[in-house]
Formats: sequence, C-alpha cells, structure tokens
Amino acid sequence: MVRLRVLTTNDWPLWREVRLAALGEAPQAFKSQLADWPSGGEERWRARLETPDAYNIVALLDGRTIAMASGLPGDRGVCELRSVWVSPQARGGGVGDGLIAAVETWARQSGATTLKLAVIPGNEPAIALYRRNGFVVTGELGDLLSDGVTRECVMVKALC
Repeated sequence: MVRLRVLTTNDWPLWREVRLAALGEAPQAFKSQLADWPSGGEERWRARLETPDAYNIVALLDGRTIAMASGLPGDRGVCELRSVWVSPQARGGGVGDGLIAAVETWARQSGATTLKLAVIPGNEPAIALYRRNGFVVTGELGDLLSDGVTRECVMVKALC
C-alpha cells in the first residue's frame, strides 16, 4: 500500500534521494537538471525543505520512495504545485492523483483559492494528469526554458 509522508528538514536525505531519482529518470520534465543538484552538501538539500509554510511530500511503497510533490505558498490566495514526479514502476496506479490531492488539501487549509503549476510543453503524461485533476491551461506565459525560446505551460485549478 502506498503511504504519503510529509517531510521535515531532517528528511533531507530522503528528499535528496527522490529528487535525484526524478532528475535522472525524467530530465525532460524539469527545468532543473541533474548536474545542477549533486553538488552542495546537507545545507543545500535542507534549504529546499526550509521554505516557510511549504509542503513537501513523498510517496512510499514497501519502504521505497516512489514519488514526490511540493506545495509552495504564494500571494493573493494562489499556491503553487511543484516538483511532481512518480517513478515509472508506480505510474498508472493513482499515485500522482494522491499527491495532487494532498497538495490541494494543504493549499485549501492554507487559505488558497487557486492552485497553480507550470509544466514543460510536450510532457503529455503530466498534462493529462493535471487535466484529469481539474487543471486548465491559462495562456499565461511561463518561465523561459534553457533553449531561450520555449516557455513553460501554466495551468491552474480553482479551489472554491
């Protein structure tokens, strides 16, 4: 059975493990690259988990980390869904839906009325996951990617 675990700063080794697995397995799905992350020590990994009021979770199956997601607080009732990844072995079993539901619950409890995300264009499995969970494309210009031409696709979901 899949179990979700909310991370604390002391869970930085677990966060490092899943983040590096995600960047290694699906480099096309993230703005960050694997080469950007292995350097730096404990402080760098803890820093990601120390963001005030953030919500970082992993999914575990038989004690193994199989997925991750984060929720970041924002302004004007908008929280952000970030760093969603599910290992290939766990895809198609509802793990991504469970992560999104957990971040939505956190966002609502934080007082958010909107949950926003950015996805790399062409990442159709992720876009389908987000659409299935009620997100819609906004048409808003996302961040510019490393190719200097392509921009992230911004999606939102109303939480009220």
